[in-house]
Amino acid sequence: MPKLKTHRGAAKRFKITAKGKVIINHCNKSHILTKKTRKRKRRLRKHDVAFSGDARVVKKMLPYS
Repeated sequence: MPKLKTHRGAAKRFKITAKGKVIINHCNKSHILTKKTRKRKRRLRKHDVAFSGDARVVKKMLPYS
């Protein structure tokens, strides 16, 4: 069986924890920030855990993580 290639775009965007959860960044924090509240922008800074269906797809793209 040959080695599997890692999806480089996914490798830059997602991290897998020791327990196998997928960590994602929030979207909507790069521009048009003036109309967003301080509280909302503060929450967007933090990471989040991906839903199980999305995590399954991401783990296939990151075979050796």
